[in-house]
Amino acid sequence: MTDNIPADNGKPATTLAGKRLLVVGAGGFIGGFICREGIARGMHVTAAVRESTSRRYLTDPSLEFLQLDYDDPASMEEAIAAASPWDYIIYNLGATKAATFPEFNLVNYEYLRRFVETLKKTGKVPSRLLFMSSLSALGPGDEKNYTPLDENTIPNPNTRYGLSKVKAEQYLEYQSGIPYIIFRPTGVYGPHEKDYLMMVKSIDSHFDFGVGFKPQMLTFIYVDDLVGAMFDALAAGVTGKKYIISEERSYTQKEFRKIVAQELGTKWVIPIRLPIWLTWVASYVAEKIGHFRAKPSTLNRDKFKIMRQRNWNADISAARRDFGFKTRYSLRDGIRETVRAYRGGSN
Repeated sequence: MTDNIPADNGKPATTLAGKRLLVVGAGGFIGGFICREGIARGMHVTAAVRESTSRRYLTDPSLEFLQLDYDDPASMEEAIAAASPWDYIIYNLGATKAATFPEFNLVNYEYLRRFVETLKKTGKVPSRLLFMSSLSALGPGDEKNYTPLDENTIPNPNTRYGLSKVKAEQYLEYQSGIPYIIFRPTGVYGPHEKDYLMMVKSIDSHFDFGVGFKPQMLTFIYVDDLVGAMFDALAAGVTGKKYIISEERSYTQKEFRKIVAQELGTKWVIPIRLPIWLTWVASYVAEKIGHFRAKPSTLNRDKFKIMRQRNWNADISAARRDFGFKTRYSLRDGIRETVRAYRGGSN
């Protein structure tokens, strides 16, 4: 990746080298890749973490750290006030699993609101804040003609997760008063990611589980392509826009299974299609067990709605037009890297 890119949005591209970047949610799957890319582009990168956050993938000696407690606004204000200002902030903090909507709402919306209000109160508003939302914020879309979701699709989320993300988006757009960019990535995968790794492990064990019998079109984005797009958008100077981030094409479950099996060297895989009703029952039971254990279950009714969704086709023309977005990794390329990490034990 380069520091400068041509901008097609009427604004000159800017160099990011020497700029100060704060990565909020740096300890998550994507966060480590964001910090690494920022350093590679010559930026001064600060990783915002909680006291309990693992720093396993935050080992570069040039990284600075800012410890924040989102449940304690007073201490967060004190920490941010004492820090040097940042040119850019990438807000990657979020929950993808939660037992109830209030839990999703707290992490995905309320923490963002508290953080932004603290930035304003302390005079630390950046040139731009890039917020990581999700394609799930848009909801199921057209499941008859499989029309791609695009930036003009009216959000109609059918999950608690998607609703919390839309709420955060609307806060940034209508209430925050700060310069923002919103990314709505499709399914993000790569080394260190857990959910897609479960699918890879299942196929490695010769079984591939799918939901429903109606055709399903899946889209993916390899983590390095997503992270590169973040910095390209910041460099291009876009503001107040929402972008879908995905590989240019979609895949069927069969195509996904075939690619994973080939990269694993697995010669045979048994595809198992679970009826919608049976998947719902399993999700319901798993969710109740999670409630009993006071721990969110990977399989739950929210996840069921995501698995049931048939149309994940995505139109990325806006990102291509505004900051030259183009993926470097096809699904096969990304799966190859993911399998290499899986085989090497880095997950």
